[in-house]
Amino acid sequence: MNSRSFHGRAFFGGLIRNHVTVTMEGEKIVDVSTGPAPAGAEHVDGVILPGFIDMHVHGAAGADFMDADVSSVSRITSHHARNGTTAMAATTLSATPQDLTAAVNSIARHAGERAPGGCEIIGIHLEGPYLNRDKAGAQVVSSLRDPDIAEVEALIRIAPELRWVITLAPELDGMGTFIERFRDEMVISIGHTNATFGEALEAFERGAGHVTHLFNAMRPLHHREPGVIGAILTSDEVTAELIADGLHVHPAVLRYFTQALPGRICLVTDAMRACGMPFGEYDLYEHKVTVDETGARLDDGRLAGSTLTMMQAVCNMVELAGLPLELIIPLATEVPAKILGIADRKGRLEVGFDADLVIISPQLALERVFARGVEIDRS
Repeated sequence: MNSRSFHGRAFFGGLIRNHVTVTMEGEKIVDVSTGPAPAGAEHVDGVILPGFIDMHVHGAAGADFMDADVSSVSRITSHHARNGTTAMAATTLSATPQDLTAAVNSIARHAGERAPGGCEIIGIHLEGPYLNRDKAGAQVVSSLRDPDIAEVEALIRIAPELRWVITLAPELDGMGTFIERFRDEMVISIGHTNATFGEALEAFERGAGHVTHLFNAMRPLHHREPGVIGAILTSDEVTAELIADGLHVHPAVLRYFTQALPGRICLVTDAMRACGMPFGEYDLYEHKVTVDETGARLDDGRLAGSTLTMMQAVCNMVELAGLPLELIIPLATEVPAKILGIADRKGRLEVGFDADLVIISPQLALERVFARGVEIDRS
């Protein structure tokens, strides 16, 4: 089996270090070392990074996971791979039981193929349907419903080998029992919620450990009722997503909460089918979404996902939020790997890890992507 080595600056051991050689053989990294470049190593002018991991992404390239079509899944994974994402949790929307089952089936079929190259689907993120109608955002209100343990058990049986995430509103009736039932099988995430501070803390105690797109579609932080945002600030372990497009969350808030919650923030795209497409009108399940320079929005102006890529999210955290690249890289790699339970094989440049590499220029432009050792065609 042929090996391939890259030498230059690399994010290794929590720092961007000089004179690092990363060698991969097949689908794995077989050596990471510092020192002079070995014979045959390819020189890198920029920085070698671990591949990005996106745990909340709906679509791209004109396709959405709710299309329930394997070709749509391929278009999405191919587009995001070309933009630096080497692993993802394919994300669904609140939908009828039939449509949700069909979407999960198509994701599972694609994930089961494990074709070399491209973005690996390592999990499924159910964003709903057990959400608060008052905080629906771009979710279809008619598809929202009370928690149904049997429904989720049936969905998990479709792809038990994948990692599972569910976004839910903890204030719904029966949600305490639901969280306790699935806390050992899924990442339980609070989102699209009007939960109070007390309700959020209770959900954390029962087993919720994550917050979906922090600040968006939830009760705002208030000095007399801190809500979910205040609750996560009092926690030592709960993690949270941030959509770093400069629209969903102000850059100053991106900066503050990244610093306030070290090791607990992960970047996500929440990208919908217009990602990588021209401005225009697009479907988001049963909604029509207009995409222009102000973002992806419903007719009433509410944001409806994004057209973000993980590479752009990383750049925005550096260029808009003013944070150092070394601080940001784990938010797109190591932190989501830990949340999804795959930190033993993804998220770092380590021997024995999957050969998921991103090479960027000194100006933070994406140059090359390798997924499980196969270079992604970015043409």
